[in-house]
Amino acid sequence: ADIVLEEMDLDALAAKCDVVILALGHGKALDIAPALVQKGVRVIDLGADFRLRDTTAYEQWYKLPHTAPEALKDAVYGLPELHREKIKTARLVANPGCFPTSAILALAPLVAVDAIEPHSIIVDSASGVSGAGRASFGVGTHFPEHFGDYKAYNVAAHRHTPEIEQGLGDITPEGSVKPLVTFTAHLLPVARGILSTCYATPKGEFAAGLNAHDWREILVRFYDGREHPVAPFVRILEVGQYPQIKHVNGSNYIDIGIQIDTRTNRLIVISAEDNLLKGASGQAIQNLNIMFGIEETAGLEGAAIFP
Repeated sequence: ADIVLEEMDLDALAAKCDVVILALGHGKALDIAPALVQKGVRVIDLGADFRLRDTTAYEQWYKLPHTAPEALKDAVYGLPELHREKIKTARLVANPGCFPTSAILALAPLVAVDAIEPHSIIVDSASGVSGAGRASFGVGTHFPEHFGDYKAYNVAAHRHTPEIEQGLGDITPEGSVKPLVTFTAHLLPVARGILSTCYATPKGEFAAGLNAHDWREILVRFYDGREHPVAPFVRILEVGQYPQIKHVNGSNYIDIGIQIDTRTNRLIVISAEDNLLKGASGQAIQNLNIMFGIEETAGLEGAAIFP
């Protein structure tokens, strides 16, 4: 077989690999990733060990000591739509979490132009049971047990919260208040897919007179190449159309729709992605392509499983 399961040997990996993709439990990459980088190997880490730049926040939310703070200077947050140039030369890429990917990409265009009140943001995200990871399977995520159910979990304590805030804070205009996010995760009785519904209150000059088409244009301009490089996997839906996980599952695409509730003056931004692809492995390959000067979409242009 071409793929061989073998004991990890960092020297052997360094001798034959240009890049290593790590998919380990939290805390497991803290020793391995820096050692590989030191040996000249570039690393993409799908875990959370190098996502948060603040080690105190990491220890607070993940309940683990961060034993490699010096490695954070090499780490780049691997959300290509926002950090493509840094990813190109990165030695260590921290692949984003699935929920943060869906929330940050939905809200980034609005935060970047200071269009929403920073402390008004609410993100409700629902994921299939695969979001827990194979090692976390138990009664709560065993599919026959969860089928027919729908529940919130880790309420007011989900560890993706600081990652969402950091990601949005990175693109907050200088001098503006950085976002504070209320995030609640929910477990769907499906295998895969994430649907995030984000709420925010318009701010300042954006608080009056903008209709749904105007708000959609802000999203489009952010991702279509006029204000930032083209984002090939972000699809902004027409007004009145809203994302469905069926339309993205099995693909690296993220669909985003937006609406304004004029009665309550609240923005509603909805995104859908496959948590296993754009939320994990697909995004890792997207980062790898960027790191090595390969076409960003190489190997990732497959359509969704449905229809």
